[in-house]
Amino acid sequence: MDDWTPRTKAVAAGRPHGPGEPLNTPLVATSTYQAGGDFAYARSDGTPTWLALEEAVGALEGGEATAFASGVATLSAVLDLLPVGSRVAVPTFSYAVTRGVLAHAQKLGKLAVTELAPADTEAWVAEAATSDLVWLESPTNPTLDVMDIETIAAAARGRVVVDNTFATPLQQRPLELGADVVVHSATKLIGGHSDLLLGITVAKDPAVAAELRGARTRVGSTPGALEAWLALRGLRTMPVRLAEQSRTAALLAGRLAGHPAVRQVRYPGFGMMVAFDLADAETADRFCASVRLIRAATSLGGVESLVERRAWLAGEERVPPGLIRFSVGLEDPEDLWRDLAFALPE
Repeated sequence: MDDWTPRTKAVAAGRPHGPGEPLNTPLVATSTYQAGGDFAYARSDGTPTWLALEEAVGALEGGEATAFASGVATLSAVLDLLPVGSRVAVPTFSYAVTRGVLAHAQKLGKLAVTELAPADTEAWVAEAATSDLVWLESPTNPTLDVMDIETIAAAARGRVVVDNTFATPLQQRPLELGADVVVHSATKLIGGHSDLLLGITVAKDPAVAAELRGARTRVGSTPGALEAWLALRGLRTMPVRLAEQSRTAALLAGRLAGHPAVRQVRYPGFGMMVAFDLADAETADRFCASVRLIRAATSLGGVESLVERRAWLAGEERVPPGLIRFSVGLEDPEDLWRDLAFALPE
């Protein structure tokens, strides 16, 4: 399997093998197993459906994967491994819920949290040398800053965790850049159809993976069988979905950059996420209310295109008020452009 391309791994990893086996891993809906086998209770031992998903994602990222109930549950599991008083660094612009969870832990006196500008690599190198946990996002949510993972990881004395939700292992493999753990909101591109909640960690060291599984068991943040099955089914088509979505995103980012109403386009040069700034909050709200094909909604990574003015959310007050986060779907690019052009002010 090591010599397979990522596209092939996404299709083939985690499938049953042998004569008479099902082609696809079945949805195993059980909490308890009969005594004497490899499984006893799902909360601690998992299910064949979870394990197949974990095998496939682990093969793509190059580590040992563990599935969780949601993307936020992966953060909780990582923090569960830290002693009280640990120092944590996080990007100033990053997923608001991540920063919210960390801020809550700091308020309770459990952690000391430092926020740094994503692109200030020099500041990150200095902070990484003293932090117990460096939490990175690249590209960041919602400003789409690309961080220098390799340089920061090389300077770190503690654990380095990278949220790889936006890039996926098809466009970035943080474990090869020096990270210790990768996390995903599989709700997004891995699932790909806006119909599940699920998170995944992938650890370079099997001992760390075992610690994360232990944290999952302690807090009970286990995935549902249906969600794991849906995420695995979504993973099979992620390479072709992401390739098409990325082509469309690059095209639309270029056209948005030439529109007079758009003050700034934030596009990292890859991936299916685009952000762009309009004049102010009122203009951005009118835009979101005017799109007809594209839907105004939170979340991202599905087959449908979504837009959202991020600054309206709690915890996103620092985001420019007119910033639109655009999750590019699989619709025809020309139809999407017509919808954007219709909704943008002249």
